[in-house]
Amino acid sequence: MNYALIFAGGTGQRMNTKTRPKQFLELHGKPIILYTIEAFENHPDIDGIVVVCLEDWIPFLRKKLEHYDIGKVIDIVPGGATGQESIRNGLMALEKAVGPDHCVMVHDGVRPLVSPETISECALSVARFGSAVSVTPAIETIVQENNGTVTSIIDREACRMAKAPQCFNLGELLDAHRRAEEEGSAGFIDSASLMSHYGHALHTVATGPENIKITTPSDFYIFRAFLDARENSQIFGL
Repeated sequence: MNYALIFAGGTGQRMNTKTRPKQFLELHGKPIILYTIEAFENHPDIDGIVVVCLEDWIPFLRKKLEHYDIGKVIDIVPGGATGQESIRNGLMALEKAVGPDHCVMVHDGVRPLVSPETISECALSVARFGSAVSVTPAIETIVQENNGTVTSIIDREACRMAKAPQCFNLGELLDAHRRAEEEGSAGFIDSASLMSHYGHALHTVATGPENIKITTPSDFYIFRAFLDARENSQIFGL
């Protein structure tokens, strides 16, 4: 079975908003996090969802889930001091609810435009290979630098940008988190880097350019443009 773990624990400092965290900013009256949850809620391959949320915002999120008739959310758990700890909290809650032998798709709460095709391909990749890391091609030149000087230019044809969802066997991912905790290893930027560190092979799944993470105000405007274009195509049959 396939479960989504949606991480919505950030405060959104780069969004320059003081009113609410970025995942709760609204577009057309709906918080960003609800768009993200609905992408998994409406997918037939997803059997349940756990959301990791800022503790003070959990009551607000529960009301929104009820308002939008979201039925697949198993649990909402508070985040920890770091992103790594927050995801571990969510994994433990999911394991407690359904057991370890399932696919878990770790996804950013502020990545609301993930497509049904990406979710389907990720589920298939985990079933076949045990992992799925969503990626897009690198479209600009990538360089390495030291003290302001370029030391090498990397062939971008061989480069990919890691996105989300990042998907693994739930038990294996949780074991990696527990090993990191025992060893005092912190600072893994995402699940892919954590699993790679502990020797797991990472298989890639291509995702679309619209699968953006809303981090800055410009990202929000891009999200609005994508969403408006999608709605216009439905209205006008484009």
